[in-house]
Amino acid sequence: MRPPDSKSDRPKSDRPKSDRPKSDCSRPRRRERDNPDRPQNALPAPELRASEDRYYGLNACLAVFAQRPQALRKVWLLESRIAVLKPVLAFCVANKLGYRVVEDADLGRLTGSQHHEGVCFALSQRPPLTLDAWLAQQPEQGAQQALWLDGVANPHNIGAIVRSAAHFSVAGALLCGDAGLAAGGAAARVAEGGAEAVPLLRIAAREQAMAKLSNAGWQPVVSVVRGGRSLFATALPPRMLLVIGAEDSGVGAHWLTPSTPRISIPGSGRVESLNVASATAVFLAQWWQQHR
Repeated sequence: MRPPDSKSDRPKSDRPKSDRPKSDCSRPRRRERDNPDRPQNALPAPELRASEDRYYGLNACLAVFAQRPQALRKVWLLESRIAVLKPVLAFCVANKLGYRVVEDADLGRLTGSQHHEGVCFALSQRPPLTLDAWLAQQPEQGAQQALWLDGVANPHNIGAIVRSAAHFSVAGALLCGDAGLAAGGAAARVAEGGAEAVPLLRIAAREQAMAKLSNAGWQPVVSVVRGGRSLFATALPPRMLLVIGAEDSGVGAHWLTPSTPRISIPGSGRVESLNVASATAVFLAQWWQQHR
């Protein structure tokens, strides 16, 4: 006689076997390589950690590796980039950091851009640089120029500005208001490595910051589309703080005081103005011509 808990004594379902629900554990898991529409090594884009930056673009990533390799956390790259990134991969192996060869679509998801140039770095964020610390790093004498970005938020404009700033040895870029909120990987890519050469500082209190800058000898010069003195007929101060506003709104009204020089770039008048990044480059070049 079978024991009462035998399988044969358990109540049987009247439903046909084919209609009975199956356990999730019994469902065969489809392997990624069985899906012809997905690359075998495709991966979801991991969420960006709060303490992490994600840079992409070949020159931007190489500049990071040259200046602060200790910030590297993980690397994703296309197979075609293995040769140029061999030193980076060797560093990853030596320091037990992860790297992965992926497909183009994967890098697009990781970076949120089609312009990733075949590589993406996950990086530890740099500690914020305070104005006091930055001022302490500057020489007490000598010609220098710095930028104050007043509401410039487009990452491509910020990247182009930083690239020009690096070319003309700008001491730093101060970001105020919405400036730089969209900066990051896109801005670093457009900067082509310049983001590692130009310190970025976030400014919360404009009046306090300007008092400290004035005490250190920095003189503001405001870029305006029209109504200012000609850049090419103006002697720029040796320690110039160039104030640049957003393209749609320009600089804030608090900058338009009688004591602050307003400078314009003369031109043919066939277009309303230069792009903010182009205008910045013209200013920086003119200062360089006068003081270097």
